[in-house]
Amino acid sequence: MTQIQLSDAQAVILSTACAREDGAIFPVTASLKGGAVGNVCKSLLKRGLIEEVPATDLETVWRHDEERGPITLRATPLAYRALGITDAPDEIPPTEAPVAPVQRRKGTKQVTLIEMLRAEGGATIDEIVEATGWQPHTVRGAMSGALKKNLGLKITSEKVEGRGRVYRIASD
Repeated sequence: MTQIQLSDAQAVILSTACAREDGAIFPVTASLKGGAVGNVCKSLLKRGLIEEVPATDLETVWRHDEERGPITLRATPLAYRALGITDAPDEIPPTEAPVAPVQRRKGTKQVTLIEMLRAEGGATIDEIVEATGWQPHTVRGAMSGALKKNLGLKITSEKVEGRGRVYRIASD
């Protein structure tokens, strides 16, 4: 078998993942700046050294898939062999295994935001600002970034007489 050449960053990320019981890539402990972590992970994915699996912890989400939901990354058996680790797990759970629901931390401002948007009347920016202590631009950013992009929630808004623009999480 030919030796797989790894950059220093690839080797650090893979060896950290292989040292973990579940082979998880995240959280990344390497001190990489900017989009370097994403670039390293993309190259490892292309080479089959890591794979995408459903995420059970929101702190480890790599990307959000329309059908599978939150996705994270873990080392494959090839990664263990590439690093010369002989005690690689004999059986890594299949990627399509039933996944436990995503666990959200309780009492966070994001949870407060989600609860307010799921309430029957929805919530205005001003109401969310009062409940969370965030600035209005932070509320808008959390809705478009964390909720829409990362969690895949559909946020709707409508103008309500006497109340202003009201935001809600649409139920599918």
